[in-house]
Amino acid sequence: MPSALEELLVSKIASEGPITFKEFMELALYHPEWGYYSSSASRIGKEGDFFTSASVGDLFGRMLARQIAEMVDVLGGSPTVVEMGAGQGYLARDVLLEFERLERSCTYCIVERSPAMRTKQQEILKDLTHVEWVDDLGDVAPFCGVLFSNELVDSFPVHLVEMCEDGLKEVYISFEDGEFAETLREPSTGEIEKYFRELGVTLSVGFRTEVNLEAVRWIELVGDSLGKGFVITVDYGYPSHELYQPYRSRGTLMAYKGHRTSEDVLAQPGEQDITSHVNFSALKHWGEKVGLKTLGFTDQSHFLLSLGLLDLLNEGDGLEMSQVLKAKTLIMPGGMGDTFKVLIQGKGVDEGWFPLGLREVPRRGSFRL
Repeated sequence: MPSALEELLVSKIASEGPITFKEFMELALYHPEWGYYSSSASRIGKEGDFFTSASVGDLFGRMLARQIAEMVDVLGGSPTVVEMGAGQGYLARDVLLEFERLERSCTYCIVERSPAMRTKQQEILKDLTHVEWVDDLGDVAPFCGVLFSNELVDSFPVHLVEMCEDGLKEVYISFEDGEFAETLREPSTGEIEKYFRELGVTLSVGFRTEVNLEAVRWIELVGDSLGKGFVITVDYGYPSHELYQPYRSRGTLMAYKGHRTSEDVLAQPGEQDITSHVNFSALKHWGEKVGLKTLGFTDQSHFLLSLGLLDLLNEGDGLEMSQVLKAKTLIMPGGMGDTFKVLIQGKGVDEGWFPLGLREVPRRGSFRL
């Protein structure tokens, strides 16, 4: 039996004709009542559909807090720490508790539109002070401080395109013979071809990929909202020179449900997560247009090791096996350690200053954007 969201999508297509994949993905993830992220169901962790670095334990949050604390010290005064895409609130809790251990204070602001997610966050953070919530980043702009996100940009709705013999086409979604199906049409906006031109990317015939125009708008908003400070973006993805290699000619779209991956992103709308890899070159390019200078780019493994993850494991009474296993999950090659990347940008700060999380990174020259 079709869900309410499926019926809505079918009705919309019947009345308007095929819709862009971006519109399909946006409704599947963010419909205010039936979207994947609007639901109160558990999405993250063992009982959910996927793990994040924050759901593995508190180590990631504690290390991230140390990087933020260093930035707070550089800025001085009373900076604001802003988190976008706070999930259930566990990362915020880990960061704030580490701030208490480090004897630092800040105003912690979570940007969250979803009532269901905000309720979960408030429950997790009910015993912590100096936390506030806003619907939009503009509600705290302009601010001096640190803005960070963890696995936010990969969940933005994307345009899906394919280079054909007669030029670039966009994937639209129709409904045929009882199923959602793809059809290729002219791009819905000239911004898609402009995206590739600005990045200096030329696609070969048959190459399919995603265009995350929402990421462009997001980094522009971040740059405009930040008066002075830093931006830390943690997510999975690649620079352009890796993202558009021939072996990725079918794109990076993936669905997640019950800790299983699927390439059938049209199935069960609203019941499975849909993501695409982040183009970090795009965040750098459009970030620089709004005053965000790139301070460094690396993978999660080197970032956490540079911040002293191994030293943290040796604190107290020594190594605990559970903590060792959690640390390995965060830094091991072939998993979160090299799949997740960290981009650090700054505005109005000394461009010669190098963040702690990037100082001991080997092969630094290979992390080019």
